[in-house]
Amino acid sequence: MISKERAVELVESFLATELPTWPWEGPPPTPDIYRVEERAVGWLVFWRSAEQARARNVRGSFVGGHYLVDRLDGSIHYVPDVWWDEEGWEERYLLETKGVRRPDPLAAAVRALVHSAGTVAAMSHLRREAPRLSLREAKAYVTSVRDGAEPPEELASLTRKEPKWPLLPIETLTRGPLAPDVEEGAVGGESPA
Repeated sequence: MISKERAVELVESFLATELPTWPWEGPPPTPDIYRVEERAVGWLVFWRSAEQARARNVRGSFVGGHYLVDRLDGSIHYVPDVWWDEEGWEERYLLETKGVRRPDPLAAAVRALVHSAGTVAAMSHLRREAPRLSLREAKAYVTSVRDGAEPPEELASLTRKEPKWPLLPIETLTRGPLAPDVEEGAVGGESPA
């Protein structure tokens, strides 16, 4: 588990090696971490140039941004949708970078309706809540839920609100210091005692 302090250290280290490689007129800026937010998937670390932090009247373009430090492995990612506070970016992050998807929130209601009122009532509810599903897709969704499974992602994705604009890709910038293949209980790649 990555602490807030460790997340800041990881971003500072990343910026120390990355910023000098960017094209600048003059020396690269000195980064200043000005905010850290805890999220379910990790830490959002916001930075700007130290020069901007000291200036009262900032002129010119803004230098800075944000990075997500994964709570479990310390990997660093750029998630553009954070800027627009796009709902669902955490679920999208988990799906795209970890292959993990959260249960579809409609599945529980559909499952309850199948068992209490029947398949037709469940399909009717699903079509009302997720009008993008065709009749055939709604039937496949209800069947999978009735049989005890989660609906396939291609159907579950049709139950979510469409984004206001096309979503930008999530970029993985570094692998975390805690490699996913490290034996459980091991610290820093050492075998547990």
